[in-house]
Amino acid sequence: MKWLKSLLVAGTLQVLAVTAGHAGANLDQIKQAGVLKVGTEGTYAPFTYHDESNALVGFDVEIAKAIGDKLGVKVEFLEGKWDGLIAGLDANRYDAVINEVGITDARKAKYDFSDPYIASKAVLIVRGDNTDIKTFADLKGKKSAQSLTSNFGKLAETNGAELVGTDGFDQSIQLLLTGRADATINDSLSFLDFKKHKPDANVKIAAQEENADYSGVIVRKGDPELVAAINKALADIKADGTYKKIADIYFGQDVSK
Repeated sequence: MKWLKSLLVAGTLQVLAVTAGHAGANLDQIKQAGVLKVGTEGTYAPFTYHDESNALVGFDVEIAKAIGDKLGVKVEFLEGKWDGLIAGLDANRYDAVINEVGITDARKAKYDFSDPYIASKAVLIVRGDNTDIKTFADLKGKKSAQSLTSNFGKLAETNGAELVGTDGFDQSIQLLLTGRADATINDSLSFLDFKKHKPDANVKIAAQEENADYSGVIVRKGDPELVAAINKALADIKADGTYKKIADIYFGQDVSK
């Protein structure tokens, strides 16, 4: 039996040696190459999109560049459709995906995430002169403009609203402004982006949910050193004011909490 124990010990040591050899491998390769490869959509404003000159811009794009600066490397963006974006990590197309990827238990089972870098909440939006709707419960018997299959639509319905179907945020706001709906429940980030571009629009937030949904940088499992380096970079850009400058450009306020 001693020989069996010896084999087991040797095998364990070999696994540990391999694991140790691979730990930090991604981070080492990134620093040696001087490039952090980032997967992103490029079609999801205001997070990652192309401006009038066709340059790739957006909140997530700037966050990625700031992370790269802190790591001392350049950032190379590789664009792809959302459906296959995260799967690109498995194919080693890039080192990370920075594209408003929500941190969920299902994703955490297969991938690793950085600390959250942006938070969004469900907000109840009404016209600026509305004094009747102050809470989600006040939606009872009111018309709420919603994408019918969305979680926001379900939330409105749960609170007793009559749903007016729309194709998305912009149409919901238009129905609200024209009086064809009394309210809409939507994403806080979408609202902040809208108000940033149209500060005089006659809409306001009447209430918001307490719990937030968070997004993070998603990477392949098995390299805690890379995750730690990204987390340090995120902490540094928040501490030195870089994060706030970027958030102010796209949302007019800090959106990390």
